[in-house]
Amino acid sequence: MEEAVRIEGAEGEAPALAGWAIVELMGRRVIAGRVSEQVIAGAALLRVDIPGNGDDVVATQFYGGSSIYCLTPCDEATARKQLRDRWDLPPVVRLALPEPERPAADIDADDDREERTL
Repeated sequence: MEEAVRIEGAEGEAPALAGWAIVELMGRRVIAGRVSEQVIAGAALLRVDIPGNGDDVVATQFYGGSSIYCLTPCDEATARKQLRDRWDLPPVVRLALPEPERPAADIDADDDREERTL
């Protein structure tokens, strides 16, 4: 199991970010995965590799610093548990509601309208 996020950097260099973390984003989105810092088009972005089963990466996402609300360093097991807890949801239950009953006066009025239009 890998350790949590490490922030390292030589003296005078910006620290590099690498490891596992739970990332909370604006809009109440929460993701977890292996995080690192990557520069794209001159902007430093947080790269999140979201794991699937085993060593597979099912998605890689990039986020700007202004969209990150919180970054919680953790170990791999905790990040994977966060993903399981959020995404292993029970199937959607479809409720079948009975047709609402209409008062007899409404039914008679509808019948009269249909007769008049014929």
